[in-house]
Amino acid sequence: MPAIWMYHSIDHYTYDPYTLTVTPENFESQIRWIYKQDKRGVTMRELLSADDPSGMIALTFDDGYVDFMEQALPILRRYDFTASLYIVSGLLSQFNKWDQPGPRKELMGADHLREAADAGMEIASHGLTHTSLTTLDDQVLADELSRSREILRDITGQPADGICYPYGAADVRVLDAVRAAGYTYGCVTVDPYRDQGPYAFTRACIGDGFGSLRLHAAPAEKWLRTMVRRIRPVRTAGHIGAIPPLIDGIARIADSVHI
Repeated sequence: MPAIWMYHSIDHYTYDPYTLTVTPENFESQIRWIYKQDKRGVTMRELLSADDPSGMIALTFDDGYVDFMEQALPILRRYDFTASLYIVSGLLSQFNKWDQPGPRKELMGADHLREAADAGMEIASHGLTHTSLTTLDDQVLADELSRSREILRDITGQPADGICYPYGAADVRVLDAVRAAGYTYGCVTVDPYRDQGPYAFTRACIGDGFGSLRLHAAPAEKWLRTMVRRIRPVRTAGHIGAIPPLIDGIARIADSVHI
């Protein structure tokens, strides 16, 4: 199973109800950890095209916050790493309306996307309005999938062949529609899809303060969360599905181990 890390926002914060934000200092520590493991942070496109991805970790960023440009991109450049950005293409230069009443965060605009693409980042789809694709009828779903790609492709001049499902939500109908729309891969969160790829790659959610022990354990934690959800599915709570309390409690102990 390929190593894929999931991030959202890289910034300083005082309020983070959905635990989606990592401080720049902790993010750099996590990137440094990858470097010290003699691995590289890469895009999903590069990971999936590699003959041997064992020395790679795909870095993925959902939603497309401006803080990526301000905080994450300079750090990635220092280590010559790249990443995949999943963009809500119908809300460019707006804000994260779907997360209210959480903290209001500015979304990237067309100029940001061009700059990120020129820096080697992959620009891919996160839908048009961050609406769960499973709630859309067939025609609206098809339009959402095609239009979101077209907007991004027109802005960057590069293919937009990947998608990350809003809220991590997808079902067989959505996966079939993504395939029919011409996407080459799709990413979920840690939901229990038995057939992982290429349209339902699960990812390890990397949180603020993840130390070396928990980064080492990220693949096992992702596997364990997936197994628990197969046994006891949970509804989406806020942005990402609620974490089983026992797993979260064990993981919080590991958070105290610093890099």
